[in-house]
Order: sequence, then C-alpha cells, then structure tokens
Amino acid sequence: MNKEIIKICGFLKQGKTILYPSDTVWGIGCDAENDHAVRRIYEIKKREDSKGLIVLVSGLAMLTTYVAKVPSKAVDLIENTQSPLTIIYPVEFHRVNSQARNLPENVTAKDGSLALRIVKDSFLMALINCHGRGIISTSANLSGNPEPKNFRKIDDRILNQVDYVVNWQQNRQSNMKPSKIIRIELDGKIEIIRE
Repeated sequence: MNKEIIKICGFLKQGKTILYPSDTVWGIGCDAENDHAVRRIYEIKKREDSKGLIVLVSGLAMLTTYVAKVPSKAVDLIENTQSPLTIIYPVEFHRVNSQARNLPENVTAKDGSLALRIVKDSFLMALINCHGRGIISTSANLSGNPEPKNFRKIDDRILNQVDYVVNWQQNRQSNMKPSKIIRIELDGKIEIIRE
C-alpha cells in the first residue's frame, strides 16, 4: 500500500487526475488546490463547473485551511458520526476577501458554498497526509449517469480519460454508496441534503 500511495502522491503533485476508491464510491480526484486539474475533472465528467465538488481532508487541522470558521455543531457531528459525512459550508464560513479560502473558484458551488468531508478510511487518510492538501472527490460517472457501485461498473469513457487508475480495492465486490450530505447554516440550522 505504501508504494502505491507514494506513486499516487506523485501524480497529484504533478496536477494529474486519478480514479480511486474513496470512503464511499469510486471517485475521480485531483489536488483540490490545482485549478487546471479541477477543470480537467469537470471535462472528464462532462459536468458544469457551477455545481461544485467535494474536498476530502484528513482532519480538523486541514479542514481549517479551507474553512475559516468551523461551527462547533459541525465539529460535534464530525467527531460523533461513524459513516462518511459531507458537510456543506455556506460562503460566509470560508470566504476571505470574496475569494474561496486556498481553493480555486471552480471547487465551490454556484452559491459559493463549499462541501468538505473528513475521511476516516486508513488508505485515504494516508494518501491525503502524504499529499499534504485536500483531494477532490466526485463520483466516477459521466454527469447525469448513476454512480458506479464498484470498480467493474465504471464507464470506459472515465477509465480512459483519467491520468492514473489507483491499484487498490479494485476487486471489492460490495456495492458502495455515496456519503450522507448535510448543509450547516450560520445560525446552526442543519439541512439534510442526502441521507
């Protein structure tokens, strides 16, 4: 596993795209801070860049490089949830002088909100820590098509366009599912976007 992680980190640092097993479904990823690589992901998925992408981070310290104000309610949820949980932070939590904090504009949604998830999976944790920055996570499907339940279900049009296919968990047979998504508002109100 260590050799594979070092190899993947090399691709991420070069601004390349990867196809990898996330803590939910197989995903397309890249260095979250690399504008060119992020644009390439939208091209591969044939997706509008106004929809935003999820950024995976390894812990609260890395989360605060992208979100200036992490509400205590979000910290409680992160620490007490065992299954993958993506939190959408409104623009007011992460903007600095009207710019996304340490991220290209095309990572955020049209309304300026930003989706982040702290991973608990050991492979992803090691990968993100090796890279030292957040990694984009978006399902490995063409926009509008269902996300693949396992590696064998990934469309060849995705497989043939990414720069590197991660050699990890490709034989896992179990059906995978996307993360729960919630949005946390300035007043602490929580909206469930996806169960």
